[in-house]
Amino acid sequence: MAAVIQSSPGQQVNNDTRHMRVAFAVLLAFFIVAPVVVYPVFLMKVMCFALFACAFNLLIGFGGLLSFGHAMFLGTAGYAAAHSAKVWGFTPELAVLFATACAAVLAFVTGLLAIRRQGIYFAMITLALSQMVYFFYLQAPFTGGEDGIQAVPRGFLFGVIDLSDTAAMYVFVLAIFMFGVLLIWRVVHSPFGQVLKAIRENEPRALSLGYDTDRYKFTAYILSGTIAGLAGATKALVFQLASLTDVHWSMSGEVVLMTLLGGLGTIFGPIIGAAVIITMQNYLAQLGAWVTVVQGLIFVICVLAFRRGIIGEVANMIRKPL
Repeated sequence: MAAVIQSSPGQQVNNDTRHMRVAFAVLLAFFIVAPVVVYPVFLMKVMCFALFACAFNLLIGFGGLLSFGHAMFLGTAGYAAAHSAKVWGFTPELAVLFATACAAVLAFVTGLLAIRRQGIYFAMITLALSQMVYFFYLQAPFTGGEDGIQAVPRGFLFGVIDLSDTAAMYVFVLAIFMFGVLLIWRVVHSPFGQVLKAIRENEPRALSLGYDTDRYKFTAYILSGTIAGLAGATKALVFQLASLTDVHWSMSGEVVLMTLLGGLGTIFGPIIGAAVIITMQNYLAQLGAWVTVVQGLIFVICVLAFRRGIIGEVANMIRKPL
């Protein structure tokens, strides 16, 4: 009689970890090679928005909280990085750290107000808070109003590396992007991440087991806002511009689109979703106002064809988490 050999949970975890490492290596190799054939600034834009989408996915995909105000973290960090670099003369690394800290503080304050609500109430509160932040930046004197903060200097990284060189800036953005994505992966696969997923699946059950669900959701909200801020600060240095576009409610809608298109609750889904949306925006720009209509049609087709998102469907086919 042939013996049936079943893999132990430990072996399964090791296999999953191994294939995720391979996936990260492929992702890194792609972005190292891609500038040979693709415009580096376009790739940097993709990485910034991909990190933003990954941060949003941490909240909705693993925490089950839909935020319609995530643009406030992206925009706040963008303004903070631009102002500190241009007016205060901060070096790039200090500008990014300062801007990320500003986003974390904003996430802490808004989280105190929003986190005790659930479902559509949480989404509406975050949208309202985001609109308040938008109108503040519209009126504040240091933001430049509708013109934004322009001609932001990229400066010298650690006072040595000139980031006005596109190659140096690309490596800087790639390092931040990989750090952010790996941080999210580590959080998701930590005991904290497992509790967060349990809360997403059944909050009353997690509460009955003794977990302080509000504290876990609050922590996830702050982490998500902080990483979104990291993406916003990096974007402001890449384009040397901080504008109201990054704080507008439509940006919060775009990141929802990116996450759903790539695959909710996956690590690599938001990256693919962001790449698809940004590519469409760039290469369909000649269509003018019709770009939004085309995006909507493609989104509807993808949702009907790939219920789990692009990466979600791939992960289901290979039966491995991505």
